[in-house]
Amino acid sequence: MEGVVHRTVEVNGIKMHVAEKGEGPVVLFLHGFPELWYSWRHQILALASRGYHAVAPDLRGFGDTEAPPSISSYNCLHIVGDLVALIDSLGVQQVFLVAHDWGALIGWYLCMFRPDRVKAYVCLSVPFLRRNPDIKTVDGMRAVYGDDYYICRFQKPGEMEAQMADVGTEYVLKNILTTRKPGPPILPPGEFGTGFNPDMTDTLPSWLTEEDLAYYVSKFEKTGFTGALNYYRNLNSNWELTSPWSGVQIKVPIKFITGELDMVYTSLNTKDYIHGGGFKEDVPNLEEVIVQKGVAHFNNQEAAEEISNYIYEFIKKF
Repeated sequence: MEGVVHRTVEVNGIKMHVAEKGEGPVVLFLHGFPELWYSWRHQILALASRGYHAVAPDLRGFGDTEAPPSISSYNCLHIVGDLVALIDSLGVQQVFLVAHDWGALIGWYLCMFRPDRVKAYVCLSVPFLRRNPDIKTVDGMRAVYGDDYYICRFQKPGEMEAQMADVGTEYVLKNILTTRKPGPPILPPGEFGTGFNPDMTDTLPSWLTEEDLAYYVSKFEKTGFTGALNYYRNLNSNWELTSPWSGVQIKVPIKFITGELDMVYTSLNTKDYIHGGGFKEDVPNLEEVIVQKGVAHFNNQEAAEEISNYIYEFIKKF
């Protein structure tokens, strides 16, 4: 990671850790769960070398960024507030946004609340989630998949943390990062167990080295998983907070990229929404949808070079 600069920025009442490299238009990278700025290590180098200022924070509650204790501190307004303050601190009016997993969801909120700050958005894995005015988000997921659906299992404060502690930080991270199992993640009741990846082997995939895993483990061993899990615990709260935006269209130019084995793409009728016209209806400036063959959820790491090229090809047009 030669030349990547690390610093701490005061944003929205918290101290945020940021990794950055390069000069030029800002590309803001938002990571997902259970990840860190480090998930963008390949893209930071690739975009910096092509004339961009790559900026990748640890989101609040993750890594070296502060983790406020209350669950309500992780709702969509607080997180987007962090990002607007971060953009302000960079001295620019607009950024190119690139985001994955929970970062992608936060990216949609940023485009919803402050489209004036986003020039274009490359979204990985999680498409826009159309707000159902009749049922809260987690309640809807529970109705479809039951209480053992992973998001439902993450809701009770302290419970999942204890179950993750039983199997250990390294096991949890390796289990989630290496999963290639399509469809909804259903966890065994009352334990983390085999978690997201019942087929986990001792060998890491070629795109995730022992050093990579060790970096994630070192950070999550220090912070625990509570900050990260609190994002899930705000899904119903976010549903309430976004009531004024019910039926909104996202007008930012969008490129969407997912893996064909992605657990999000292969559950919750996501495929039908993406390919059946619903996504384009909600996001009229959706320019392209790419489904990567043989690629799973963590496509920014598994297919790093391809993702970097897709990002560059899209943002260079603006």
